Amino acid sequence: MSEKTFTVSMKLLENYLFEVDFGEFGSIMTDEPEPLGNSEGPNPARMLGAAVANCLAASLMFAVRKFNEDPGEVKASVTGTIARIDGRWRVSNFSVDIQLGNAAASLPHLQRALDQFEDFCIVTQSVRNGIEVDVRVHDADGTLVLGEDA
Repeated sequence: MSEKTFTVSMKLLENYLFEVDFGEFGSIMTDEPEPLGNSEGPNPARMLGAAVANCLAASLMFAVRKFNEDPGEVKASVTGTIARIDGRWRVSNFSVDIQLGNAAASLPHLQRALDQFEDFCIVTQSVRNGIEVDVRVHDADGTLVLGEDA
């Protein structure tokens, strides 16, 4: 089994404000919302949500492009829910919405791509053991092509 590793470094600047260094990709600031922090950057829950949504969107693009089809301009958003579980705050759910830039009718292999793309997403599949991840995909016309309406 081959493994790949990556390193992300962080440094506490003050209070709950961290500088997160992605090496050659630059750095960002993260912070906790009030009352702990000052909301000077996204908190780790938002970063995790962004990672899940980004990975799902990229995986869908990979699956569609395997069939030499063009998904068009793709957009994604994620809504995270934080709830008390066993007395502690936890991310309990992510709802991801992906919108394709082209209509489903122009993507003859879309259903095959939809059937497999989530398996390509290493982030979502890694966190699903502890965090429920719901996924919806809409085409350019707003037609729901995967998942259920909220």
